[in-house]
Amino acid sequence: MMVPLIIGTMVLEIAQLTIAGIFIVPALILSVYLIFIFPPRQYRRWGYHMGSDRIRIVRGYLFYSDTVVPFGRVQHIDVSQGPVERRYGIATLTLHTAGNHNSSVPLPSLAHEDALALRETIRAHIKRDTL
Repeated sequence: MMVPLIIGTMVLEIAQLTIAGIFIVPALILSVYLIFIFPPRQYRRWGYHMGSDRIRIVRGYLFYSDTVVPFGRVQHIDVSQGPVERRYGIATLTLHTAGNHNSSVPLPSLAHEDALALRETIRAHIKRDTL
């Protein structure tokens, strides 16, 4: 996202088609914000609460989302780790539900053990509800 903006501003700067620094300075300030300031703030806005029959997942910094997933709608649960997540011992828990709108609800950056425990807890709720 930022790479084309920075490349474009560098081309304009090098070609001297604009006043020196008029585009590159704001682009660099925006890049610093989007790389170093925005992600930690966005991460702090993720959270979940598990009730007796549902899980509520809230997320968002600029755009807020509050998703409630009843355990009765959960079809399957994935715990996944990419190479970076594996390096830091974190995982993403994804709840898959019936339907097509918001049918996959991710809960990223959980400790791997917590993701596995949460998966087993939700499985136990699902088994109890189906019996």
